[in-house]
Amino acid sequence: MDETAVSTKMARLRGRSKRGTRCRVPVPHGHWNTTTFIGGLRLSGMTAPMMLTGPMTGEWFAAYAQQILAPSLTAGDIVILDNLPAHRRGPAGRRMRRY
Repeated sequence: MDETAVSTKMARLRGRSKRGTRCRVPVPHGHWNTTTFIGGLRLSGMTAPMMLTGPMTGEWFAAYAQQILAPSLTAGDIVILDNLPAHRRGPAGRRMRRY
């Protein structure tokens, strides 16, 4: 299982232009958004994808694990998580076994 996020705050502070001309690039001032994508990876492909507007939190992760990921699992499946704080907080983090 892995997740990634993109933010509109990621705008360049510097740019290049021809000598003597101003570098103009549009930036979404005041409309900052974060979009998060999470999904499970299998040998056969991707499973249980989910996209949400905003950062991953413990509550969002618990909802994803219970409502989307769990129904896609079969007996003998192993779920590997990274060390993101949202994975360790909330109801899902309390149920996770740590090795």
